[in-house]
Amino acid sequence: MAEQASGIGEYIHHHLQNNQLQLVDGSSFWVINLDSLFYTLLTAVVFLGLFTYVAKRATSGVPGKLQNFVEMVVNFVNEQVKDTYHGKSKLIGPLALSIFVWIFLMNFMDLIPVDFLPWLGQKVSGDEGMHMRVVPSTDLNITFGLSLGVILLVFYYSFKMKGVKGYAKELLTHPFGPKLFPANLLLNIVETVAKPISLSLRLFGNLYAGELIFILIAVFTVGYTLEHFLTPGGFAMTVGQLVLGLIWAIFHILIILLQAFIFMMLTIVYLSMASETESH
Repeated sequence: MAEQASGIGEYIHHHLQNNQLQLVDGSSFWVINLDSLFYTLLTAVVFLGLFTYVAKRATSGVPGKLQNFVEMVVNFVNEQVKDTYHGKSKLIGPLALSIFVWIFLMNFMDLIPVDFLPWLGQKVSGDEGMHMRVVPSTDLNITFGLSLGVILLVFYYSFKMKGVKGYAKELLTHPFGPKLFPANLLLNIVETVAKPISLSLRLFGNLYAGELIFILIAVFTVGYTLEHFLTPGGFAMTVGQLVLGLIWAIFHILIILLQAFIFMMLTIVYLSMASETESH
């Protein structure tokens, strides 16, 4: 039993460990998660390639299934932007579309069987001990990087629409008036810092939990050989694993879609708030 527990612990640890490049020897900070970067860029290439392919072959007649699907996604995002963002900007629509589809594709990697891509990576590299995590949104570095990009855009729109003077006035006078400017400044600083933290942690937490459940389901048959699968108990565990995995995957589709939508909508809301002036 102790050996089995040790094997299960090693299995879980192996799937939760990134393939890292250490930039400074002995440092746990100066490292690059190569697998997270690779799959982040891969999903971006898939998104850009697919939408570019459809855009170049779009017809004004009866659209094909792929063009119809892409148009449906674009129209859906466009409606959300129109309903939420009340200013005028050529950037918000493409930004919202990119965030929604890109994060959805990163989250979608969680639906690929947990052992397949790590096994394929080991075979291709020839390194049987190589670690690989294939869901970029389970890496806090990736989710925080995305949210940091959003908050930088919030700063940009705040200065662009209100100017330095107008933005400083907002920080010092809202919401309690100019007499309580220390409280206003403190509250606005806390709110500004909380935005990227909440964006990143929400996405990371939901996807990390989903990944962990898939790993725990896969634990049912860790260390099984062909002889184990042919026994009544082994067969029952295998069937149970497949059924639970299918049920969780179906439910998880809603989670990965919802998290992409929430991240997109909060981005639009934050940018809309940043674009508002006193006249609005």
